[in-house]
Amino acid sequence: MAGAAAAAAAACIFCRMARSSTSTPLLHSDDRVVAFQDINPSASRHYLVIPVEHISTVRDLKRRAEDFTLVSHMLDVGRMLLQRDVPQSKQYRFGFHQPPFNTVNHLHLHCLALPFIPRWKHMKYLSLGPLGGFIEAEKLLDKLKPE
Repeated sequence: MAGAAAAAAAACIFCRMARSSTSTPLLHSDDRVVAFQDINPSASRHYLVIPVEHISTVRDLKRRAEDFTLVSHMLDVGRMLLQRDVPQSKQYRFGFHQPPFNTVNHLHLHCLALPFIPRWKHMKYLSLGPLGGFIEAEKLLDKLKPE
């Protein structure tokens, strides 16, 4: 298993970005996360915050302090970036796509300064209840909060 996980991480574009092995400009970098602009933005500002460690999807997160702290940090970084770059925005949105609706198998927080551009892109960020879809970061944190 460790070999398969290492191979997946080596092939992952987001892992290469986290290691600064691409030309993608980073908006933020620390020992746990990096942030950059989405290459296909859905809002006036659309950033992604990813963990440096390869975690495939929200389904790989558990109700434990380690995962709760990571997602909290991702959200804090996303909020800081949007408040710094678009303080005039009246509405922000933060969340994750759940399988099978995620496009890259590396956990990534979407940080959006609304409005959606074009407007129809809001459809990509709807919760589909038990089918998955998009989960707001705060709702995910509620699920991960240790008891």
